[in-house]
Amino acid sequence: MPEAALQPRPALVPPRPRPAVALLPAPLLLPFLRRNVLQTWGEPAYRERVVQRPFLGRQSVLLNDLGGVRRVLVDNHQNYGRTATTDRLLRPMIGEGLFLAEGDAWKRQRRLAAPSFAPRAMDIVAAETMRGMDRLLDGFAGKPQVAINLLSLVQNLTLDIAGRVLFSQTMAGFGPGLRRLIESYGRAHARPTPLDFMLPHGWSSLKDRQRERFARTWRDYIDTIIEARAATPPANPPRDLFDTLALARDAEGGGLSREEMRDQIATFIIAGHETTALTLFWSLYLLALDKDAQARVAGEAALLDDASPEAVLVERLPFTKAVVQEALRLYPVAFTIVREAKGPDEVAGVAIEKGALVVAAPWILHRHKAYWEEPHAFRPERFLPGAPPPERFAYLPFGAGPRVCIGAQFALIEATLVLARLVRACDVGLVGRRVVMPVGVVTIYPDKAPPFRLTPRGG
Repeated sequence: MPEAALQPRPALVPPRPRPAVALLPAPLLLPFLRRNVLQTWGEPAYRERVVQRPFLGRQSVLLNDLGGVRRVLVDNHQNYGRTATTDRLLRPMIGEGLFLAEGDAWKRQRRLAAPSFAPRAMDIVAAETMRGMDRLLDGFAGKPQVAINLLSLVQNLTLDIAGRVLFSQTMAGFGPGLRRLIESYGRAHARPTPLDFMLPHGWSSLKDRQRERFARTWRDYIDTIIEARAATPPANPPRDLFDTLALARDAEGGGLSREEMRDQIATFIIAGHETTALTLFWSLYLLALDKDAQARVAGEAALLDDASPEAVLVERLPFTKAVVQEALRLYPVAFTIVREAKGPDEVAGVAIEKGALVVAAPWILHRHKAYWEEPHAFRPERFLPGAPPPERFAYLPFGAGPRVCIGAQFALIEATLVLARLVRACDVGLVGRRVVMPVGVVTIYPDKAPPFRLTPRGG
């Protein structure tokens, strides 16, 4: 282990929702599932290997046993599908895209999408990230940015980068509309209702019909973006991810249909900017609280050679990358993975019934006392080269198994380079002493967007 990783320093323990003392029964659980899922797991969940409780008449099993997690996500993943609740909340935004597709449809989409995330494509991501940071920092013009909404800033930045990576064009024309629609869905439709948990696949509620009305507007907007980009024929070699998707062919020579293209683009837009923006927000929030770690990122980034913006640059930023990885540990974007058993099984010594809900929760696994020292503390040193790696399946920021996130490298490269460039240029600090609490709904958002101050370094 590097000497720097061995040097002790006071641990920053960022605020978190207080867990329930014990497991909540279903009648008390439902309001928390709507407000903040992170509060629904009791304190025993952070030390036990398996936690069982009934949920609306169904068996529900929280797995912290790593062999059990492997069984569900890898070894016997065919037996575990998406739940009706997950489908209801996500399908209006991403349709039949890669995240929700199942079976042969998923395999075909995965093969067609894979070239979009090949090493050459990651160089495009790195190059566009560096250019995006140039534009952002040029706009600052050396002036202190006081009381800015940092969450909004990184959302707009990552949306612009995603647009250029996907379409080779600025999102100035479409970005504000995309943000309005995404935020509208989050406010009005993303929080689950009791019926979302109770109704089986194929059943529809009033809220589902409202979501479908929204989905028609969303799909029309994505179609407008695609039509604008499709006016330029695809190039070979591809200029961007749109070209890569348009040129992709399966074993029979078929490509993506119009609907498949729309759903993949919608998935990539949301996953390619919203989740990365949240990772950046939490990384910057942690560095604002831990000035020693921030100074180390700034010193490391000062040695960065901007002249060669290839993805390999990330490997020259080991501590910055470790900050991103630790932020993903403390605030995993996909904070819970819920599967419904298609048939009976045995997992971690527990007999699983058909229809049971089986949960592997990165929020819990990443803070479990059996797998982490100081599990609630911010310690990027855990992820430095030479440090003991986390136990397999104890760290799942991008899932695991065949359904692991195809864009993991995209997110890591972009977040690491943005963090390095921003912290190299500016000291990042909070305005005031407001406590920011993570809230789990579909992903982990801050409960408030506190004002930040960005002060040019050396000025």
